[in-house]
Amino acid sequence: MIAPTLAKQLKEAGLVWDPQLHDFFMVPEPNLEDRVFVLADLQAYLELYQGRPVVTFHGTAEWALDYILQSEVIWMPTDAQLREILVGLVPGLVLRHTPPAGYTCTIRLAGQTVSFAADQASDAYGQALLHLMQTQQVDERVN
Repeated sequence: MIAPTLAKQLKEAGLVWDPQLHDFFMVPEPNLEDRVFVLADLQAYLELYQGRPVVTFHGTAEWALDYILQSEVIWMPTDAQLREILVGLVPGLVLRHTPPAGYTCTIRLAGQTVSFAADQASDAYGQALLHLMQTQQVDERVN
């Protein structure tokens, strides 16, 4: 999963989120920044029932936060979502696993090859997208 700091940078650079079922996001508030949320149509919980672990299902969450504006949360795109965005923006997108642990995303811009290295594939893709957005290689907000 993409690093929270990189997700914040992408949002600040103008990455637009069209929420879909199973997307991940974070709430940039104290005591919530370390939690990752997912959009789901039904919530399931792990609980103990008579001392045995069970999976329970609830239609509503009993939580003090009734709602939060979409604009206030930070989308945490997966590597597949980031790759889909990048494929539409740059030709010659390549992701290589670079042992012992890590990934390098390479793109071609104006005849030059630019590479981005990270521990996770999503972060390598995220760095490439952030670079495109910050250098205005993308004319409009990316979504």
